Amino acid sequence: MFEVFEHTADLGLRVIAPDLETLFVDAARGLFSTIVANLEDVRPVQQIDIHVPGHEREYVLFDWLNELLYTFETSRLVLCQFQVRLTDQGLEGTARGEPLDPARHVLAHEVKAITYHELKVEQTESGWRAEVIVDI
Repeated sequence: MFEVFEHTADLGLRVIAPDLETLFVDAARGLFSTIVANLEDVRPVQQIDIHVPGHEREYVLFDWLNELLYTFETSRLVLCQFQVRLTDQGLEGTARGEPLDPARHVLAHEVKAITYHELKVEQTESGWRAEVIVDI
C-alpha cells in the first residue's frame, strides 16, 4: 500500500508493506502513480532488468527509484509492474511497461528527482514502512 502526501513544493510517498520486497514494489508503483494519473491503463509489454548494489536499505530504495525514473526520462517508458528480489549484495528487479503514448497516458506530475530529504525505511511491528520525497 502507498499514499502520496503534499510536502512544500514536493510530493511525499509513504509506503507500508508486510515485507521489504513488497515495500520496494509498492514504492515503485507509487512513484509511477505520481507520474501517470491512469497507471492502470499502462500495459506491461516491455521489460527491463535493474540491478542495484548495496546493503543499506534507504540507499538501495533511493537507487531503485532513481533508476526507474531515469528509465522513464531517457526511454520514455512508463512502468506499471515490478518484481524485486533483495539479497545481501543489493536488489535484483524487473519492471514492465510500455512507451509513453500521450493519447492514452495522462501525465500527472513531472518528477524531476528522488531526494534524500527525510528518506527512511524502517521495520514496524506489522511490517515495513518507507517515506520518500520526490522533487516535482
